[in-house]
Amino acid sequence: MTTSPYTSQSAFDGSRMRVLLLVDLHEGAEQQFLDAYEQMRDRVASVPGHLGDQLCQSVENPSQWLITSEWATAPPYHAWVNSDEHIETVRPLTRCARELRSLRYGIVRETGGARETGGARETGGARPHTGGLQKDVRRGDGVIRHALTFTVKPGSESKVAEILAGYAPPEARVNETTRLRRTTLFMHGNRVVRTVEVEGDLTTALRHVSRQPEIRAVEEALNPHLEQHRDLTDPESARTFFARAAMPPVHHVARGGPEPAGLTRHALYYPAKEGCGMAVARLLSRQDETAAADPAGPVHRSTVFQRGDIVVRLIDVRGDPEADPVMALGILGPRKAAVLARLLDGDALGVEGPLRRDREATRLLTHADMALITDRRAAQS
Repeated sequence: MTTSPYTSQSAFDGSRMRVLLLVDLHEGAEQQFLDAYEQMRDRVASVPGHLGDQLCQSVENPSQWLITSEWATAPPYHAWVNSDEHIETVRPLTRCARELRSLRYGIVRETGGARETGGARETGGARPHTGGLQKDVRRGDGVIRHALTFTVKPGSESKVAEILAGYAPPEARVNETTRLRRTTLFMHGNRVVRTVEVEGDLTTALRHVSRQPEIRAVEEALNPHLEQHRDLTDPESARTFFARAAMPPVHHVARGGPEPAGLTRHALYYPAKEGCGMAVARLLSRQDETAAADPAGPVHRSTVFQRGDIVVRLIDVRGDPEADPVMALGILGPRKAAVLARLLDGDALGVEGPLRRDREATRLLTHADMALITDRRAAQS
């Protein structure tokens, strides 16, 4: 997939990926940590797309460790890290750690041991790698995007919407380098999607938010309504819940130039058939690549989030999306609506009957559009 100059993030460019896991151990937990790593290494080695890893210990502070892993491309990594198997695999490791932090990078340049030869890589007899280098250096906007999704008990939707719409926002300024920029919440049936935009460090911002009394009160108020049980006083229970709720962005594109007036934010819900979530996300990402190059199109900015077979597309658009449902849905072009319809779980979306033709885009948009609960922007400073 060739990315447009407006793309700042993409899991679908075919480049290799480097993942860094920073670990700060509890005192005396070194052997427990090493045992956990050996178990994790054996399981990860069999995951498709995993090319290898290293375990490193700080020479300045023996309690600090680094696990690096390399992946052929981003999609198999996302499939692994978002699976329940991954949560169970890393659970023994998390019990040893005071703090864990994951960093993910596309590989842009490299020296030694391998060289590019017309798209393939020669490794001097070593195990050949699949995937290539990230071809283009992307231009970011200084904003990190993240999303969480979870379901609530049927019948509690109106109460949950009331809780999520009524809380006082936390302080936007976290420290000198990090601030909350925007938080937007949506619902589709009993599914909640919470998106957040952060300038600076995402981990620091999320930790800041979780410690705010008003946010803790909201989370406690939500607990009785959640389909997945959690106990926020139990670190492992909270960690497991948020690990399962995390919905990483797999693609982000924004049209260049100044932001036009009158943009509105929408979230579109694309529940995929079993095993088709990545295909849906890839299709929408390709469509957004094309749409970004059209200055007359209504979609100014789009982020695709994906976890398993749940795909959500956050869009900032000019005007009413129903005025151009094909573009708003990301199904521009011959047979794109039919392709998307074949990948979607119509029952989960609430669509009755088949969706085979582009002229049914309005019906699909009606079902995919999520209800906006709250959209909070931090004051500019």
